[in-house]
Amino acid sequence: MKKILLASFAIFLISIIANAQGGFRLGIKGGLNMNQINGQSFDNGFTYGYHLGGFAEIDFTHKFGIQPEVLFNQTNTKVATGFATLNQVVTNPNLSDNVTLNYLSIPLLFRYNVGSMFTLLMGPQFGILINKNENILLNGQSAFTNGDFGMVGGLQVNMKVLRLYGRYNVGLKDINDIGQKDKWTNQQIQLGLGIRL
Repeated sequence: MKKILLASFAIFLISIIANAQGGFRLGIKGGLNMNQINGQSFDNGFTYGYHLGGFAEIDFTHKFGIQPEVLFNQTNTKVATGFATLNQVVTNPNLSDNVTLNYLSIPLLFRYNVGSMFTLLMGPQFGILINKNENILLNGQSAFTNGDFGMVGGLQVNMKVLRLYGRYNVGLKDINDIGQKDKWTNQQIQLGLGIRL
């Protein structure tokens, strides 16, 4: 099933690129993540992670286009006090309160170019959980769902080959795979630098 989806996505992108009138550019990017997982089980406040990956700028006209990306996206957070009682975490003195979730994130962003210097970006983001954090539950394999879905909005500054950007990602899917009592959703602010190749 995954191979069929990836092949369909590749065919879709190739057909879009073939019809692009305004230009096609590839690049690499990376930057800082400020993460928070919303839910009673996690501390309030943002923690830090990072993202790295690649992007394509596909403009249909001088104003409109799309920007598909593939990113390694790290989400860090901390378990709230009392979470162990709520969810029967293993009573292990060496157990860490820190949680790290690594996602393969695939944003498919719509581009609106405001002149040549600024680009507004907005669209859906699909995330595939690469690691399963085993610091929370005895069966860490069931703590978080395998994927995430959210929306992204942001601004990009275009300076010849450089791209400076800031964006806000809000998770729309409950990533809690333990039970229905507490809803967990991702929230992320990204700041970064891209280089057009």
